[in-house]
Amino acid sequence: MRRSFPASLILFSLLISSCSTGTPPPATPQVVSFYSSSAAQPWLSELYDCAAGQGNVVLSRVDDPDAAEIGLRIGEPEFLSSFAYQIDNEEILIVTQRQSPIQNLTFDDARVLFMGLGDAHASVQVWVYASGEDVQRVFDQFVMAGRRVTPTARVAVSPQQMSDTLVNEPNTVGILPRHWKAGDSREVLSVATVPVLALTKTEPQGVVKSLIVCLQK
Repeated sequence: MRRSFPASLILFSLLISSCSTGTPPPATPQVVSFYSSSAAQPWLSELYDCAAGQGNVVLSRVDDPDAAEIGLRIGEPEFLSSFAYQIDNEEILIVTQRQSPIQNLTFDDARVLFMGLGDAHASVQVWVYASGEDVQRVFDQFVMAGRRVTPTARVAVSPQQMSDTLVNEPNTVGILPRHWKAGDSREVLSVATVPVLALTKTEPQGVVKSLIVCLQK
């Protein structure tokens, strides 16, 4: 069963009108700072392509999302106090190692498993992310619904580590965005389809606006 992200998030769409002024582009490159959650990294190549198309834009990655002019993430933040522009969709999955005894799950099955209850838990190692990660927030909202994940769960620092674990370690089960799923792991539940967002603290202007318009195409 696939669930769509709630429609409470107000998204914006940007349009740019083009005109020819005859004014040459500035000689000094424009630096645009950006932040990306680990789950949103597959969209960085598109951001760099968009910057290259501008001709005089240099992207500077920052570790603090509050210091970024553009922030990329999966799903709606818990508290949305900025402008949000949808650039794509991502499906969040529960995935197992190929040899795991876990087969297709219901939402109730998944909740029991990740709470550390039931017979299935004894035969598999549960993997999650830190509570502040965007993918974990989606999982907690749609699957855990206020319940706590078992304290025996292992914590992955990134979807890449999660993907590697679910491929190489036997009897493991975890959470992955669709873009990060390796072909030799097995999905057992589609948790939700959520928006991929580009966030800005203020209404974007100039080159920041151009980059977001490019990402939305």
